[in-house]
Amino acid sequence: MRETEQNFARTFSTTAGAAVLQYLRKITIERVLGPDASDAQLRGLEAQRALVHQIENMTERGK
Repeated sequence: MRETEQNFARTFSTTAGAAVLQYLRKITIERVLGPDASDAQLRGLEAQRALVHQIENMTERGK
């Protein structure tokens, strides 16, 4: 798994990669759904957030 983590670090440590990761954070982790959000919307957003967290974790471990 070390090679995969290093690949994440190489990809997301560039200027372009960091910008992409910041954009992903903005549209997932920093996004707030209103009180009328459906269960499906909440679950979908949580899955997206989990994926962004996984990318961030792999990037950190690969440094």
